[in-house]
Amino acid sequence: MCGVIGIIGNSPVSERLYRGLLVLQHRGQDSAGIVTYNDRFNLRKGNGTVTNMFNPVVLNRLQGNTGLGHVRYPTIGKGSPHDAQPFQVNSPYGIAMVHNGNITNYCELKEELFSKNLRHLNSDSDVEVILNVFADELHKQPGEFSADKVFKAVGEVYKRLKGSYSVVAYIAGKGMVAFRDPFGIKPLVMGKNRDEYMFASETVALDYLGFQLERDVMPGEAIFIDHKGMLHERRIQKGKHRPCIFEYVYFARPDSMLDKISVYKSRLRMGKALAEQWKTKGKKADVIIPVPDTSRPAALSFSEESGIKYREGFIKNKYVGRTFIMPNQKERDSSVRHKLNPIQLEIAGKKVLLVDDSIVRGTTSKKIIKLLKDTGAEKVFFCSCCPPIKHPCIYGIDMQTKKELVASDRTIEEVRKHIGADELIYQTIEGMVKSCQVGNPEIEEFCTACFNGKYPTEDVTEKDLEDIGKKRSGERCEIESPAHR
Repeated sequence: MCGVIGIIGNSPVSERLYRGLLVLQHRGQDSAGIVTYNDRFNLRKGNGTVTNMFNPVVLNRLQGNTGLGHVRYPTIGKGSPHDAQPFQVNSPYGIAMVHNGNITNYCELKEELFSKNLRHLNSDSDVEVILNVFADELHKQPGEFSADKVFKAVGEVYKRLKGSYSVVAYIAGKGMVAFRDPFGIKPLVMGKNRDEYMFASETVALDYLGFQLERDVMPGEAIFIDHKGMLHERRIQKGKHRPCIFEYVYFARPDSMLDKISVYKSRLRMGKALAEQWKTKGKKADVIIPVPDTSRPAALSFSEESGIKYREGFIKNKYVGRTFIMPNQKERDSSVRHKLNPIQLEIAGKKVLLVDDSIVRGTTSKKIIKLLKDTGAEKVFFCSCCPPIKHPCIYGIDMQTKKELVASDRTIEEVRKHIGADELIYQTIEGMVKSCQVGNPEIEEFCTACFNGKYPTEDVTEKDLEDIGKKRSGERCEIESPAHR
């Protein structure tokens, strides 16, 4: 999961891209990058957070009224600086690109590009594959440049790519194109401010920069803004809309609207649904405490529905990043205690009902429960806003191997014992989906593959899962040189 942003306008964009990335920082802390255009591409990217990578001097060098930005959360490769986005190619025209998602046939496409001597790739980032496939298809289009040729190239990209992808690219001197995979798995929104356009992963970036939300980019749709500011749009491939439900559970900011659905309201509804389940257990708790920050809305509505008082039990160190998106387990483990400090007066001697957004690996949950009991909690009841995560995500969330998922081979009771809770309640899939559906009834289904193994891209094989697991561990695709065939 990453954060993307693109602005095409008539005033300098580098400082605005920087501020937009700051509000998308929650989507990735591993690397950051900005590219602008003023008759040439001006690029700055590398490992680190947005504030690590940019300062006034650097931003001043990124001249231009058009540009792209990216924050990366690594799901494949080793997180090398070479994998940081944006990426660019010189031909045709010169193209820069950013992307959020995960290409499941990455190795196959990389082999194809190499074996045909079409393109040489220098990273383990799948956006480089998307960029080169798009450039290859655009290069094949005969005649003068036009929006129609851009749409035809995107159509060919849809035929060749598998997986999830929300893409924003700038074609030098021609215009900006944004497109979303046929299932709309990853979010992408479009905003406008007078005669300037902006694309972003979440509406919060539009709000922050003063752009009005126009709409979500539709699944299988491409939108092209030419250099004169004219908008061209085409629904190229219609698929069943299956947005990732984990955006609403955890990833997106609560003040965002994705696919016409309020993230905040969906989390409130998840808490209410959990409270209904709690009532059937016949247990009594003294206090409801959220694991900050994503589970606060759910814990609040849980309290209102159940009548159990809500209290803050942890103070969060704002200078420690999101534990889940840290690149390895060692960093996750060490950061939990640095991140959260308990408020003893709200915990000691009490039966605590702890609300969290999810249980993925179980390591963080286990440490938080132990922290509560070490602080004097009499009992700890754990409620998860989403169901047991049993299957790998192949679309860009860092839970890509079954062995790392605590619920993949355990019953709920076994998970309860493993994390040390006195009671464990999981949200049902039905309750979670219903909580997110309000606001956009057109979405009949979400991507819930990590819970039930039903992948929107239905041709997922065991080999695909194995290859993606290898990519996540940093193994490179084995490409055979044509000279040695």
